[in-house]
Amino acid sequence: MRRGIRGITATALVAGLALAATACGGGDSGSGGDSGGELSGTVTFWDTSNDAEKATYRKLAEGFQKEHPKVHVKYVNVPFGDANAKFKNAAGGNSGAPDVMRTEVAWVADFANLGYLAPLDGTPALDKTDDYLPQAVGSTKFKGKTYAAPQVIDTLGLFYNKKLLKDAGVEVPKTFDELAKAAKKIKAKTGATALYLRGDDPYWFLPYLYGEGGDMVNARDKVVEIDDGAGVRAFKTIKNLVDSKAAVTDATDGQENQLKALKDGTVAMAVDGPWDIEGARAGKAFKDKKNLGVAPVPGGSTAQGSPQGGWNLSVYAGSKNLQASYAFVKYMSSAEVQQQTNEKLSLLPTRKSVYEVPAVKSNEMVQFFKPAVDGAVQRPWIAEGNSLFEPVKVQMNKVLTGAASPEQAAKATGDAYRKLLKDYK
Repeated sequence: MRRGIRGITATALVAGLALAATACGGGDSGSGGDSGGELSGTVTFWDTSNDAEKATYRKLAEGFQKEHPKVHVKYVNVPFGDANAKFKNAAGGNSGAPDVMRTEVAWVADFANLGYLAPLDGTPALDKTDDYLPQAVGSTKFKGKTYAAPQVIDTLGLFYNKKLLKDAGVEVPKTFDELAKAAKKIKAKTGATALYLRGDDPYWFLPYLYGEGGDMVNARDKVVEIDDGAGVRAFKTIKNLVDSKAAVTDATDGQENQLKALKDGTVAMAVDGPWDIEGARAGKAFKDKKNLGVAPVPGGSTAQGSPQGGWNLSVYAGSKNLQASYAFVKYMSSAEVQQQTNEKLSLLPTRKSVYEVPAVKSNEMVQFFKPAVDGAVQRPWIAEGNSLFEPVKVQMNKVLTGAASPEQAAKATGDAYRKLLKDYK
């Protein structure tokens, strides 16, 4: 994810699952320790992992309690689509914000710019920083300070049903043009649609944009780029895939609909990330887990690229239990915990040392996704970075429904960016 604006949903905040009977919020010990220096009090943790992941993250939180028995962890699973707004509302109102939050990489600069995050430089939260992948560190920084610890890194890949492609007699497509040409054969031989296209989530637009050699903005030179020729071609690509029936799409609930279509075998391929590996393998199409293949996201007319995503751990600036919160972040971003999340969920670690563990090194999804992450495109880590997605989402819907041409959509997106980024050309 994370994770862009992966899995946008309109679901209610799941009730907090208290791991111990504790008071709500913030912690009951301002210093996070007793007279002997032992950590104590409450740490409220907002976890934004999905349904296939949350049980593992809850157990990991329980592991922290075993190491620090005087600290009570209040675990709350917050649906990803609700988490950003809920945190801003709680932090801005100075009521109900968690001590620690699992933050999508694009949120960190935004939250830090608003003053909602505690700087972690010089605190126990940042442990063995030389062990972090360099590309994972970028999203944790804002104006020279560090506001998060990298916990998971990811990117997108092409998930495909090996049996369906074999039955259709087609190879895994290397470009979206190849995919479109193979679609009729796949439909005729198997009855399946070639691709599920996430039309509801602008994060999934980025491979089409990168595939045409484009980008949203050039943050270094402060130039809007999405309304150039590459942006127009990217909108044309998604329109043509859907109009030709090479792809099926949905304006809402794309996360669930895509996963269900892949699991049921009604589509042969879907662009997705490591966070959905276990979810996909739970479907009838993948009773034989080896039937799930993963390849690079298809390229466009000039290039191939996929966005870097992932998840960080941040501490609320208003936490009443900072010391215990720093320790919790250190624990949850440790090599040991990252190894467990990889072995149980196939999520990609942010620590270099974890990739040397034999069980991790041999993980088939790591073998694909690690090189993909190494080549992923860095997004602009600016305070407005997360806000860049909403204009794309609006225009994707207009293009796919015929309410706007690709040219109109690219121009409208660029206009929206210049209103948001007033000092950009």
